[in-house]
Amino acid sequence: MARRIPVPQLEGVTREEFLLRIYPQRKPVVLKGIDLGTCTTKWTVDYISQVGGTKEVKIHVSSVPQMDFISKNFVYRTLPFDKFIHRAAENKHTEFFISEDEKYYLRSLGEDPRKDIADIRKQFPLLEGDIKIPEFFEKEQFFSSVFRISSPGLQLWTHYDVMDNFLIQVTGKKRVVLFSPRDAQYLYLSGTKSEVLNLDNPDLNKYPLFFKARRFECVLEAGDVLFIPALWFHNVISEEFGVGVNVFWKHLSSECYDKTDTYGNKDPIAASRAIQILDRALKTLDELPEEYRDFYARRMVLRIQDKAFSSNYE
Repeated sequence: MARRIPVPQLEGVTREEFLLRIYPQRKPVVLKGIDLGTCTTKWTVDYISQVGGTKEVKIHVSSVPQMDFISKNFVYRTLPFDKFIHRAAENKHTEFFISEDEKYYLRSLGEDPRKDIADIRKQFPLLEGDIKIPEFFEKEQFFSSVFRISSPGLQLWTHYDVMDNFLIQVTGKKRVVLFSPRDAQYLYLSGTKSEVLNLDNPDLNKYPLFFKARRFECVLEAGDVLFIPALWFHNVISEEFGVGVNVFWKHLSSECYDKTDTYGNKDPIAASRAIQILDRALKTLDELPEEYRDFYARRMVLRIQDKAFSSNYE
């Protein structure tokens, strides 16, 4: 089984301490005692549903607790925000889409998700005054602020994002498991997501290398802020109904990112180009007999390791 490493927890960290001591390490950390405003006490189910209003939101609905983005074991449905909040807070539903114990997940979007970036200050202006987003980055680096609200027991797939982010646990409790970018080769990736769904009891016949991945773990209580550096894989279980706000900012200069990316999860432009070139190189290798293809593929891997791998990260 993967080694479990607790994510460090730090109390009362200031902006200066974060930028000087924590941020350069590029490792997850739980920040406690940060002033988040009145949201941690005000955002009850009744309050947030009433103030959030009847705005239609697109949600994920699943009949099972483990949502899988690769096999798409969920459906998209639309509900008024207030109705969604009440349903997500229930364990059993009298009104439902699939089953009475179905699970809900909201990742809030911009007005037009194809063009607009999510920002709760714009989409939910009446709730904006309740929350103070930690100003631990420059204003021009800000990318998006996203509601993450889910049913108790819901588990999200393991994935990485290309921007730094804070996961602010406003109410409720979440367990978060993280994996270092350096352990990507053990996570059985399909795009940005891992195929391994059951982290606590993985199928090691199917995923024999998974146990080598170092597993960083924390439990977020109401008022906690988790710093998730770009490229760190994370898997989230909502141990109880809760409201989270995810704030993304640009760690790299703006021109590095895909201008069409409204979610903050498209690979940087140079990385996408490199992957396309690699795909073409692999297609060219297919012109060779197996023995030669294997030999030159191994040479390519060694060259990539020699030229691109870094020894500056654990």
